[in-house]
Amino acid sequence: MLISRKTIQLFIATIFAVLPVVTFANADTSHVAKPAHSEVVNHENTTTKEVVSEEMKAQEERAEFIQHHLLDSHDFHLFSYGKETGRETHIGFPLPVILWEDGLHFFMSSEFHHGEAVAKSNGKYFRINHHDGMVYNTDEKGTFNVDEKHHTTNTKPIDFSITKSIVMILIVALLMFLIFRNLGKSYSKNGGIATGVGRFFEPLVLYIRDEIAIPNIGEKHYKKYMSHLLTVFFFIWFLNMFGLTPLGVNVTGNIAITASLAIITYLITTFTANGNYWGHIFWMPGVPVPMKIILAPIEFLGTIIKPFSLMIRLYANMLAGHVVLMSIIALMYTFSSPIGSPLSFVLAFVLSILEILVALLQAYIFTMLTALYFGAAKEEHHHDEAH
Repeated sequence: MLISRKTIQLFIATIFAVLPVVTFANADTSHVAKPAHSEVVNHENTTTKEVVSEEMKAQEERAEFIQHHLLDSHDFHLFSYGKETGRETHIGFPLPVILWEDGLHFFMSSEFHHGEAVAKSNGKYFRINHHDGMVYNTDEKGTFNVDEKHHTTNTKPIDFSITKSIVMILIVALLMFLIFRNLGKSYSKNGGIATGVGRFFEPLVLYIRDEIAIPNIGEKHYKKYMSHLLTVFFFIWFLNMFGLTPLGVNVTGNIAITASLAIITYLITTFTANGNYWGHIFWMPGVPVPMKIILAPIEFLGTIIKPFSLMIRLYANMLAGHVVLMSIIALMYTFSSPIGSPLSFVLAFVLSILEILVALLQAYIFTMLTALYFGAAKEEHHHDEAH
């Protein structure tokens, strides 16, 4: 049997091609290859986990920074340093803590050590919860009990503490008293001509009188509401401006403050309204009797919705502005590129200028709507409408 030369060459080439596979196919290389591969994978996984952990920690720190700015607190925290070395130092100053829990408790907020320690007073233990900034009753270890929804179930003492929001309210009140007291004195001393700082605020006072109070309330009744309108306007404006300073006290972003302002407006409107105002609510002229019965509760509900809209409008606008601004500032620390951080800074700067305008605009809107409610309460009866 003859075998061609090409067949032999093909057979030999096939054997040499398969030989390495056959020789090393059953070789036990697991003790060499697999650990090396495993070490690489584990190293990569460890590095990835560290990067993810650091990123999550940075996100938590930014969220805590924004939350700290938005929430009220029992001390003024200006800045910190030394966190990288493990010995963080906080710069600020404490405020008085006044609690009622089976008696009066008075101590400085430094006892809490920025929420990390438990304060003891007259045999009672208190601690600040980082999530809501509230003071809770606790034990010697500072234990917080939570339910299935992660809500703190510890009881809370009655808190009369002087928080940073209250401090800013007192500062604004004192500032307004001094400014407008001197403005009033300058009128009597200089023949009705404002001097000093009053020259800047006099046009605003005249604008509120001529463009807000008189057109919406009327020349007959506007004078008795001017003190409230001026107080509300400058109070909101000053607090909004202080909220943009490095102190960062977000007073008008606190719904309790805006609710108080709205309730005062509602009470003034209710107790100074004339009979014509209540007549249009409970027994509208020119409307069939069955419709009057249906519309009366709706109209009365409308008197409650009006101050509620005042409260939500001011609260939501100021809170949203601060959240967006703080988020953009936090992005400056997120971007590691030389382009992202400068762009975030420019955007934060532009938004800060916009927030200055919003601070004045929100004070104007609140004052304008308040004047409209007062005007509706003092609206005179029209005989033509009755006929």
